[in-house]
Amino acid sequence: MRRRRKMALAAIPLVLVLAHFAYWRQLQHQLADGYAQWVAQAQAAGWTVQAGPAVGGGWPLDARLAIRDVALSGGKASVPGGIAWRSPAVTLRIGLIDPLRLEIDAQGQQAVRFGDSPDIPVAADRLHATLTLGRNGTPQAVDILINRMTADIAPARGEAGRTSIGLLQAHADLVGGPSGTGVTLSAEAIDLPAMVKWPLGSRLSSLALEGTVSGVLGGGASQSESAAAWRDSGGSVEIRRFAVGWGPLGVSATATLALDDQLQPMGAGTAKLVGYDAALDALAANGSLSRSAVTAAKAVLSLLAPTPGDGEPSAVDVPLTLQYRTLSMRQVPLLRLPELDWPQR
Repeated sequence: MRRRRKMALAAIPLVLVLAHFAYWRQLQHQLADGYAQWVAQAQAAGWTVQAGPAVGGGWPLDARLAIRDVALSGGKASVPGGIAWRSPAVTLRIGLIDPLRLEIDAQGQQAVRFGDSPDIPVAADRLHATLTLGRNGTPQAVDILINRMTADIAPARGEAGRTSIGLLQAHADLVGGPSGTGVTLSAEAIDLPAMVKWPLGSRLSSLALEGTVSGVLGGGASQSESAAAWRDSGGSVEIRRFAVGWGPLGVSATATLALDDQLQPMGAGTAKLVGYDAALDALAANGSLSRSAVTAAKAVLSLLAPTPGDGEPSAVDVPLTLQYRTLSMRQVPLLRLPELDWPQR
């Protein structure tokens, strides 16, 4: 009897290991099947997907697929000329403890191309995405983490054509709720390409956005039809928080935006401007705003703003409107925006 008991006790670890391995195998099959289904769905939607064999692994901690030489291209209905992306290696991973979180990591130097433009080389310490899955495997939300990324917008221009981001984090709900689809984004230490003469310099210390997109997205044969359909379905963008630090200017704002009958942005909001005096002088100096517009803006702002303390930057809360491609403050035109030209096919 004792011998049988000892044998039974000795078999328990083996049974647990076998059960653990069987569970891992099940998740490994689910991951491989899900990847194959995604490839089929992407190809059915008009995308071209090329990749090397998917190699499984990860036991005993997770189910994992390692995929080499991934290339994805398509999306002409959403992006003019389409978009293409290449990666030397992509890893898909599902943890055994939380199988409803799909972790995606892209390794090595990436390449992105828009339309017929040259490839944009992209490198980063980490390019990571997390998909939150529903019980049926349908993605519910996506979180993106990018750490120390550089992109050569114009490789021939050397460092002058390079942009970089110290840290970027983003979240998007892929299944809209009653109030719309939520989106958040934050980034810091952003260096813009030096080959462009930026109004307030090529360095953004921080950028943050939190908002909701409502309305029916897509559904048109062209970008123009999709935009019109979104507008006609009551489409709008509610920006609950927008904040940026750019040169001498700090902005925090809320706004509601939509498209007018010409498919041009329109909307209204409020903004708190910190350091607006120095920012307006900089915009006038580099020709982004006319001297008359700067003088008018300063006159209005001086009536709205409290007197700053010694050594403190100027600050004011102002209402803003965007109509007929003109950004105005209290009926004072500030900026004329370029026309959005929606492709017809």
